[in-house]
Amino acid sequence: MCGIVGYIGKQKASPILINGLMRLEYRGYDSAGISTIEPEGLVVMKDKGRVKNLYDLDGINDLKGTIGIAHTRWATHGKPSKENAHPHQDNSKLFSVVHNGIIENYNELRKFLTDKGYKFYSDTDTEVVPNLIHYYFSKDDEKDIKMRLLKAIKATCADLKGSFALEIICKDLPDNMIVVRKDSPLVIGKGDGENYISSDIPAILSFTRNFYLLNDLEYVFLSRDSAEFYDKDLNKIDKQIQSIEWDASSSEKNGYEDFMLKEIYEQPTAIRETIGAKFNENSKCEFDELNFSKEYLSSVNKIYIVACGTAMHAGLAGKNVFEKLCRIPTEVDVASEFRYRDPLIDDKTLCIFVSQSGETADTIAALKLSKERGAKTISISNVIGSSITREADYSMYTHAGPEIAVASTKAHTSQIVLLIMIAIYFAEVLGKDSKELLELKKELLELPKQIEQCLTLADTVKEFAHKIYQEKDVFFIGRGVDEVVAKEASLKLKEISYIHSESYPAGELKHGAIALIEKGITVVGIMTDPTLVEKTVSNLQEVITRGAKTLIVTNQKIDKSMFDVVVEVPETNPFLSPVLSVIPLQLLAYYISKEKGLDVDKPRNLAKSVTVE
Repeated sequence: MCGIVGYIGKQKASPILINGLMRLEYRGYDSAGISTIEPEGLVVMKDKGRVKNLYDLDGINDLKGTIGIAHTRWATHGKPSKENAHPHQDNSKLFSVVHNGIIENYNELRKFLTDKGYKFYSDTDTEVVPNLIHYYFSKDDEKDIKMRLLKAIKATCADLKGSFALEIICKDLPDNMIVVRKDSPLVIGKGDGENYISSDIPAILSFTRNFYLLNDLEYVFLSRDSAEFYDKDLNKIDKQIQSIEWDASSSEKNGYEDFMLKEIYEQPTAIRETIGAKFNENSKCEFDELNFSKEYLSSVNKIYIVACGTAMHAGLAGKNVFEKLCRIPTEVDVASEFRYRDPLIDDKTLCIFVSQSGETADTIAALKLSKERGAKTISISNVIGSSITREADYSMYTHAGPEIAVASTKAHTSQIVLLIMIAIYFAEVLGKDSKELLELKKELLELPKQIEQCLTLADTVKEFAHKIYQEKDVFFIGRGVDEVVAKEASLKLKEISYIHSESYPAGELKHGAIALIEKGITVVGIMTDPTLVEKTVSNLQEVITRGAKTLIVTNQKIDKSMFDVVVEVPETNPFLSPVLSVIPLQLLAYYISKEKGLDVDKPRNLAKSVTVE
């Protein structure tokens, strides 16, 4: 959550900072601000509301500084307001600081500083940071101001409990900036005589393709021409630059009205890129990143797939594949609950962690617990070099490209595909039925073309969206893997249309929820598993009898006359059907939100990267 941008170079900083913040708007925020080093000292400009509001602030066009920091805030401590917006300063205005994350012990630190005579002007946890830096800086007699400041920041970080990514500028060091992170994302982009800092690569991808990826408690002393790296004990370390292959234009709308619509239509490409050259119809699935032995996989007695939200739904789609192809018991857990239930993990447990951003705090915490208990860990992420990929024993990437809209679409379907491919790989290593696996791989290679067919259904979906966009409640039902799609479709509708929706296993309706079905209410049914169609049709008849309107997504032969609207997706292996059947329902949520005149890409109260627990 929140977003960080920084710049140190030869150009005027403020336009670069504001442009970077605009590229981070998808992360979710309620206020924004910048601080630059000007000839007269540090200047802070901030306000609640959208980033564009910064252009209206008096004096913002007069800023000339070539070093600055910037932030979009998502409220945790204190309501959205100008006072609570970042950047924050110490009482003497010697330091400006922006912070992503949460300081869990801020009350204790605030009391400590108040007792030392410091005053506070906001309700945020962040304001303790610049004042703590000032406290340690002012009590040190170190002659070298650079090392004095590094030591003060190190001492401050040692006091902080929680997560943080920090950018710090100092009036007494007008040509430098210091950054550090712990459990919150931060990258440095290297340019020619300039350096860019951001919480997300896409925000600065148009300026550079060369990035330094920071580990926890690595301190970076930045100038225009250099970046000096220090470990947690302030010993100098070397850091290698990594080149990012993402195309900067993929972070733009490219003629689409919204990022979400663009990303829905990018799914054929995303799936092709995720499959890559891992296999063809006649070859085994190869993962150099894993290289597991039959002996090891035979020893695994349980797989956990751990994730949050949409990524968790991808895990549910994958569970069925691991169990049926590999015959390994597989559980899917919500990351925020996983470590608090004392899960049964040992060296015979394999844990797979799924996160689009690779920065999801709950998922990272669950990963660390699993490693402590001896499990092998695999991360699945869409962001190269993200925190989760550096924590896991093995890292796997979807290749969906930057996903900007808060509501995930192409990352979700890419996650499902990658999980299926990993399950195929495991099954082949274990020596399972090669005929079944060959057929599945053949159908997997057809998915991109079949997704293109699904996208041609947009007009039918749009027409139905127009009929129901004013409704207050919608139900999604299915059986087996179709119920997983119902969960994801319900979440998408909630996220961007603010319509209350629920998903149910179709057979569970009569155990309570059918009491809510009345004349005119909309029920969406998903039917792609041929072994479960008849039973799902029976459940749908129960809601039709009670007056419900119905939208059906199916690839089976059914009596269409029973239902109001039937959307037919291509027939495929039931393992793969969640990739196809979810696409019309992504479009349904999108078009309903558009009918309501809402901000599709930036729904209220939500953030793209959930970096707090």
